[in-house]
Amino acid sequence: MTVVTRFAPSPTGFLHIGGARTALFNWLYATHSGGKFLLRIEDTDRARSTDEATKAIIHGLHWLGLDPDEEPVSQFSRQQNHVDVANQLLAEGKAYNCYSSPEELEQMREKAKSEGKPMRYDGRWRDRDASEAPAGVNPVVRIKSEQTGTTVLHDIIQGDVSVENAELDDFVLLRADGTPTYMLAVVVDDHDMGITDVIRGDDHLTNTFRQIQVYKAMGWELPKFAHMPLLHGADGKKLSKRHGALGVEAYEEMGFLPEAMCNYLLRLGWGHGDDEIISRMQAIEWFDIADVGKAPARFDMDKLTSINAHYMRAAHDMRLAKLALPKIADILDGKLVPEAADRLIKGMPGLKERAKTLVELAENAVFYCKARPLVINEKAQKLLIGDAPDKLAKFSAILAVTPDWSAPSLEEQARVFAEENGSKLGAIAQPLRAALTGSNSSPGIFEIMEVLGRDETLDRIDDAISGVN
Repeated sequence: MTVVTRFAPSPTGFLHIGGARTALFNWLYATHSGGKFLLRIEDTDRARSTDEATKAIIHGLHWLGLDPDEEPVSQFSRQQNHVDVANQLLAEGKAYNCYSSPEELEQMREKAKSEGKPMRYDGRWRDRDASEAPAGVNPVVRIKSEQTGTTVLHDIIQGDVSVENAELDDFVLLRADGTPTYMLAVVVDDHDMGITDVIRGDDHLTNTFRQIQVYKAMGWELPKFAHMPLLHGADGKKLSKRHGALGVEAYEEMGFLPEAMCNYLLRLGWGHGDDEIISRMQAIEWFDIADVGKAPARFDMDKLTSINAHYMRAAHDMRLAKLALPKIADILDGKLVPEAADRLIKGMPGLKERAKTLVELAENAVFYCKARPLVINEKAQKLLIGDAPDKLAKFSAILAVTPDWSAPSLEEQARVFAEENGSKLGAIAQPLRAALTGSNSSPGIFEIMEVLGRDETLDRIDDAISGVN
């Protein structure tokens, strides 16, 4: 049998980090098994579902490299299929019309509360004749759940979990307005889409026992179920925004790379020995949903940032330049010099070693992309006082005629100059850094000089000597 998994988010908000992990595990398991990964947008809550959220979910999955193998399915568009199943169960006597009033339901709720029990419908309309129905009341449709015996779920992650059927009430399939409930729609959709493996958060575990009632009533084969523990924060508490439980688009904006995000999410609850850095191909080869642990994984922003730094260093220079350039343009209000992209690519080896995110990279690379004269920060200005301007002027004259404009040659020229002037290399390198970058911190200064070229380097030195900043 071909494995078919699905990710089924509600478009009431962005793709949050927990949902991204669920999507990743579904995608990996399907791909590992040679199967299909599908996307279903559960948009039956029309009041809260938005097109913006749907687009954000699809964009987030695409950014992570988790595109579905078929076009996304809208649950709302399949509403008639859900209604048809409910009507079939009614016709077969496996469901019934319930005319209980809101007041009666409230009484049941209060009684359960006083007894310290969860709210359960008491089944008062289960076997009553339709002739007893009150006039002018639109009924809900409830399933006739099994009342005796035990339902056992053979969960791939949780193991065998059982519930006494007496604990399951006759839940609603169709509301009084004729619209289907989530509990019905999700089962019908999973069946019709041929889902073989339902992989989702363990907050759905209780729902699963109810949904099994629909599968049994319809005589449908159950899919395999795997309920993953939810993510917690680094402090062990339920993951929230203060822990970093943001939408995936927020991490994209913060400058994380999608491969780093996937690598990090993969290691939340699943592992392959002590391996921390796992490529996409290795993940596909090694991943099995049965290896996901039962304990909640802890989301750690520092760990994510560390993994992202690794992928930053490994990324292709041209790709990083392409990703960073729009962020630099935002910093400079679009005022990029024509040479910006070329300089960024050439300077990337030194830049990416010092940045943990694309945002850091962009901030560190601004000096390559902005027009003269540079604004020199306060700490850098302190490097240009005393005899620094005089040294820069003398060294600039040497640079003007040096035949080899390469980083090693320029460094050697600086060393010779420093020795001849009875000083250390830093005495000339630090003023050069301030003049060429406007900062006291940067990649190797001789690498920067090579990237900027002779003319730009000499012009920036002249600006610094003249006090133009």
